[in-house]
Amino acid sequence: MIQEKLDSKVVAVLQDKIQLVHTEEGALYLVGPIRLPVNLYGETVVFQWYCWLNCTEVTKDVSRIIEKLSSSNLAELQQSSVLVYGDFANEEDAIIRMHSICHTGDIFGSKRCDCGYQLKESMKMIVDHGTGALFYLANHEGRGIGLFSKAMAYILQENGYDTVDANESLGFVDDSRNYSDAIQVLKTLRSKPIRLMTNNPKKLHALLEAGLEVSDRQPLWGDLSEFNEKYLQTKVKRSGHIQEEGTLIHD
Repeated sequence: MIQEKLDSKVVAVLQDKIQLVHTEEGALYLVGPIRLPVNLYGETVVFQWYCWLNCTEVTKDVSRIIEKLSSSNLAELQQSSVLVYGDFANEEDAIIRMHSICHTGDIFGSKRCDCGYQLKESMKMIVDHGTGALFYLANHEGRGIGLFSKAMAYILQENGYDTVDANESLGFVDDSRNYSDAIQVLKTLRSKPIRLMTNNPKKLHALLEAGLEVSDRQPLWGDLSEFNEKYLQTKVKRSGHIQEEGTLIHD
């Protein structure tokens, strides 16, 4: 009896915090917003945080969702999320970043790439702008090849392969990332045009192809060093990233 009361209290708390977003294969369950104070360059900035889960089962029964999750080992899987700042739904001009997870760059601060820099800098740009959203895409490690495969690709890179050749030599395509779930969440949170922070035209194309109105593209270059210059060159020369005039990436 006590457990039943506790269950009903949990359901009552979560009922209005879980949104059902229909997809072609099933549903996304979007939980939030959750107040998240973040240390950003020494200052505390408060974001609103959402996380989503992709499921084949479609239900509005919150108790059913909770019951199913408790029997699943979600820590073994990947869930993506989004940090929202300001009045994201209503402001006329909002800036977003579709950021692919990078375990080595985002967590350890690796200088082999520019991902850690892009993560922090995009958050700062969103706050400075006044409103926006950072989508953190957890199934994008190594452009979609996963962390273990990325580690093997790093070994190949230390033996003369560039990023593209390393991925392809392991049997992968250069970039297999998919943005459909994030786009569905974006459409749920905002219906007005957005400005996209990216150097990658594939990200821009994915949003436009999904019918989103993108008012502008904001470049995001920086943190060039001896450790990542070849990596950045490969992004431009082989993966089609847009290099702005004056960006210090040398041949």
